[in-house]
Amino acid sequence: MGITDWIKNLGSNTLYYPGCLTKGVLKEEFENYKKIFNTLRIDFIMLPNEEVCCGIPVLNGGYKKDFRKLAQKNFDLFKKYKVKKIITNCPSCYHTFKKIYPEILRNWNIEVEHASVTIYNSIKNKKEKFNNLEKEKVSYHDPCHLGRYSEIYEEPRKVIEILGGEIIEIKKNRKDALCCGGGGGVRANFPQLAKDIAKKRIANIENKVTKIISPCGLCYLNIKSASEKSEEFSDFVLRKLKEQKNEE
Repeated sequence: MGITDWIKNLGSNTLYYPGCLTKGVLKEEFENYKKIFNTLRIDFIMLPNEEVCCGIPVLNGGYKKDFRKLAQKNFDLFKKYKVKKIITNCPSCYHTFKKIYPEILRNWNIEVEHASVTIYNSIKNKKEKFNNLEKEKVSYHDPCHLGRYSEIYEEPRKVIEILGGEIIEIKKNRKDALCCGGGGGVRANFPQLAKDIAKKRIANIENKVTKIISPCGLCYLNIKSASEKSEEFSDFVLRKLKEQKNEE
């Protein structure tokens, strides 16, 4: 970064935006991400008492005007705190900030990054540091909003591999991955149907797989309804970072 860029970014902030599900339901995973960022020395701020929902559930419900109001309220708040970059672990929030906000908000100029990419960028040049970690055979589930919607396939996998995970791919993966069954309000309104879809999703996973990892909180919860092997991305990452620390 040159001196001009440094001066330009002076006083700017990187916001960690967990999303409603993480903040309200997945409280352990919420703490995980903060611990991971701190361990990897990733600077961030939080606005837990002021930020509102990204608005995607409202938009999906057909309330376009209310969605625009939420988007504008968030943008005004972000500008108030000089936010130049948003890191979020929620694939739906990522898609909303990255793809939808720029289409409806004039002057939207905030960089958006999924947490899996942030973590990968932090550890990719430190692979040797993690060589002694215990190897695990795991599978990886591509969330719809992170995969097909946002085309983020490799960075989460690379993080898992660097930290000792040997990925046994599910038969349908990446752009061909099946939905976990939890999205679109299915889990909230038709829990048994959501569970049945989750069972179908993991039906072909090999028995030697110890964990089914996903960086989407909703996918993690819905797959967990069908298998105790379900593990949220941050649980895996933090567990491995602790293991690496114990090796030192």
